[in-house]
Amino acid sequence: MDTTMALTVLIGVMIAGFAGYLFYLQRKGDILEKQKVQGGQHLQLQAYERLTLLVDRISLPNLITRVNQSGISAKEMQMLLTRSLKEEYDYNITQQIYVSAESWKAIKNLKEQNMLVINQFANALPANASGLDLNKVLLEYLMTDTKGALHEVVSEVLSYEAKKLL
Repeated sequence: MDTTMALTVLIGVMIAGFAGYLFYLQRKGDILEKQKVQGGQHLQLQAYERLTLLVDRISLPNLITRVNQSGISAKEMQMLLTRSLKEEYDYNITQQIYVSAESWKAIKNLKEQNMLVINQFANALPANASGLDLNKVLLEYLMTDTKGALHEVVSEVLSYEAKKLL
């Protein structure tokens, strides 16, 4: 009877120990999964932050201010504006893996619209037009056309999606 009792207690202790070990592994897995999700959120928030900065940098008023040079032709200004816009976009292209498809599409549309506007106005100017003339026409367009404020809409989309992560 003593041996049977000792064996029963030993088996019970082993089962309890094994159950405790399984519980420990489950808890450890849950903690690691939670840390992984939080790390992913951190990367997503950083991406939204960088893309908000991108939208600000490729907005036409800021782009014009940043690359403005006196004494150059409208064609040269067109080239500077489009090159700067492409470089900014290309520099941040990898951020698309961290944000929603809708957010990235909005950013891509903003870039394409700005390129189209710059090219259309530059091509509509006379051949002897200056870079200042192009900048003036672009800024006048932005003040009169509601589509010119697309960068504000895209910024709001990014801000909304980033706040959903918090």
